[in-house]
Amino acid sequence: MPSSCPPTLEQRLSERGNQPAGVVMRQRWAHLLFLHWEIDADSIQRTLPAGLTVDTHEGSAFLGVVPFFMQRVRPVFCPPLPGLSWFQELNLRTYVYDRQGRPGVWFYSLDCNQWLAVKLARTLFNLPYQHARMSSLKQEGQLKYQSQRHGDEVNQLFQYPAQLTRSAVAEPGSLEFFLLERYRLFSVDRTGGVYQGQVSHTPYQYQEVTCSDFSTRLCSLAGFTEPETPPVSSLIAEPVSVNIHPLSRSD
Repeated sequence: MPSSCPPTLEQRLSERGNQPAGVVMRQRWAHLLFLHWEIDADSIQRTLPAGLTVDTHEGSAFLGVVPFFMQRVRPVFCPPLPGLSWFQELNLRTYVYDRQGRPGVWFYSLDCNQWLAVKLARTLFNLPYQHARMSSLKQEGQLKYQSQRHGDEVNQLFQYPAQLTRSAVAEPGSLEFFLLERYRLFSVDRTGGVYQGQVSHTPYQYQEVTCSDFSTRLCSLAGFTEPETPPVSSLIAEPVSVNIHPLSRSD
């Protein structure tokens, strides 16, 4: 049953400054691109487990496609390992809140070109990671980012600026704040139990951009109709250093 208590702006702001006890992993996220499309909220709600409710901004729900680079990924007690701690990731997400009104991210898929990361994330965090063949090329200030999921014939291509030329922090209450300022994720185990985990990092420094190439293939792979229009929001962000905190039951 969906919750009737969506997060207040104060709750959303408190997520930004929250520093939970305990860190299990550290990592750096770089060359982040956030593409978002509006989508019918009911179509999202039908895909969510009991205990989670689709989160909306001014009545609209969103699907997000986010390509980026994972760097220096490691358990808190280990140094980064060459060949294992650097890889690409491409995720499809939406935004939700739990019965306590805590806002967060719900992932439909997380494609990755590091098989060990796929296995560990599935096992330890109950996240729907998929193995993919991925590559990137930086040329004339643009980043060409490609991904092809194992077993899928479609090669997804994204092209976007490799660096910000100006930046801003999202204003509370804005669409950018709603889409970017997320410090909690939700996942579900095989028995249907809902879990939540927090991440902590400085607020994103972002810039609006235009993408010359992008793909919506992840939407159809997740069972949604692929959008036929450009994204309503297209943002890049500066790298952030991230602490990953332990999972716990959401209820």
